[in-house]
Amino acid sequence: MKKHILILSLGAVLIGMTGCNKKVGEFQSSFFSTNPTPLETVGENVPATVTGNIPAKFMQKNAKVTVTPVLTYANGETQGSPVLIQGENVRANGQMVSYAVGGTVQVPFNTKYNADMAQSDLCLDFEVDQNGKIYGLPRVKVGYGIIATSTLASAKTVCPAIAPDNFQRIINEKYNAEIMFLINQAIIRKNQIDAADYVDLNKRLIEANEAPNQEIVGIDIASTASPDGTLAFNTALAERRETVTTDFIENQLKKDNITNFGEITSSFTPEDWEGFQALVEKSNIQDKDLILSVLKMYKDPNQREEEIRNMSSVFDELAVEILPKLRYSKIQASINIIGKSDAELNECFDKDPSQLTEEEILYTATLTNDNARKMAIYKKATELYPQSARAWNNLGATEYVAGNYSQAKADFEKAKKLNPSLKEADMNLGLCELINGNYAKAQELIGSAAGVPEAKDALGVYYLTQGEVSKANTAFGNAKTNNAALAKILAKDYSAAQSILNAVPNPDATTYYLDAVVAARTNNQAGVVSNLKKAIALDPACAQKALTDLEFANYNLAGI
Repeated sequence: MKKHILILSLGAVLIGMTGCNKKVGEFQSSFFSTNPTPLETVGENVPATVTGNIPAKFMQKNAKVTVTPVLTYANGETQGSPVLIQGENVRANGQMVSYAVGGTVQVPFNTKYNADMAQSDLCLDFEVDQNGKIYGLPRVKVGYGIIATSTLASAKTVCPAIAPDNFQRIINEKYNAEIMFLINQAIIRKNQIDAADYVDLNKRLIEANEAPNQEIVGIDIASTASPDGTLAFNTALAERRETVTTDFIENQLKKDNITNFGEITSSFTPEDWEGFQALVEKSNIQDKDLILSVLKMYKDPNQREEEIRNMSSVFDELAVEILPKLRYSKIQASINIIGKSDAELNECFDKDPSQLTEEEILYTATLTNDNARKMAIYKKATELYPQSARAWNNLGATEYVAGNYSQAKADFEKAKKLNPSLKEADMNLGLCELINGNYAKAQELIGSAAGVPEAKDALGVYYLTQGEVSKANTAFGNAKTNNAALAKILAKDYSAAQSILNAVPNPDATTYYLDAVVAARTNNQAGVVSNLKKAIALDPACAQKALTDLEFANYNLAGI
């Protein structure tokens, strides 16, 4: 009887050891699924999640398995972060898998993308630890390839910000003179036409008439009377002053042989109450507050005049200090200064750029689409005007377009030093940081350039590098650029992407490559082939890229 009991006890122990002493079997690819498949970049990274469904009676109770995701490709491999899974008898912080019923585990993976990874496999490596006994298991493939369309976002294609010039081809200038009249008179006295302001006005009219780059646009005459008589009398008086002054100016123009003077316009105001109030407010006249209250209380001009006359204590003072200043005709001449034509500016730069003002030379650079000529003009601008932050910034912009990024950054920094508040320099320095992968600094600089038109495209590219597609689309707004179209593709809005690509002003190889991606995603074989041909014609490197790009895995590219 005791022998039987011993045998039964040993049997129970052996049964209890099932799932403990056996080694962990080989993991199978069929245990795992990877999302996404194939892998796809988000911004500049390759994120994925491998989900394992471990079957019953596979995971040994005393086993710890370190699972390491590994991306393998022709020139190397990249390991992800290891994950621990464990049997139910193990005391650790891993994901537990039951021996009896199995379980589900997740293995996240993320790495920065590089072009070598386009043709790759995602695998899992396994290292088992059972009571201190360490052994490995065969590598298992769980994913393949990478769609890297999001990495086509490029700060190098963003137009750097040009600090605008303030060139005005036509500058309008106003010249003024006043002819003062005696009380109740409309006679122009000699001392008025000998006054400095009228002499200067007349001189400028003669100069403008003779200068080839100036024109007299018009002459305006405004006459008035002081509000110290009846309204009817003052109306007639102001009108006479207008007529007398107009006749005088017309005769003066004839005398000076000025025939091209635009138009003479004239008007009169019976009583200049606004001028009266302004002069009183600025004066130190006794009881001026009382006078101002009368102006507010009474709107009828005759009643105003009567009430003010009744203040005999101050009226004499008004008659001396204020009223004489309201008996006048104001003459204003409008003269246009006409700057150099575009042809003259270009000729001047080619022959003697030192004759150009800062605004003229900055504007001259905008007259060409040739980046090399722009660079030459801005280079000369920095020599002629070394303290011009705009010239240094714009020179940097041409260096940036030429691909000379280190020199461009140096020029932008010079501009920023000269003018710390120059937003265009901030944005352009942000582009340089994007290229160098310094994303936090790039965001800071581009964000501080709010209001600069090019900043929207730059900010959109920043968001694309971070995988924030929705924010990128918001930033791009109505931009018609490759980067804006890419944001629509990543948002799966292919109609909008196509519309943007069709509107890109100067399509390049990337434009047509993105066209081919849209065609591939909308099942358009002919569009894939025709657009890839255009892309390859502009950049032959697109041929090899297309052959390994999983965007086109389901298409026959023999035609390219």
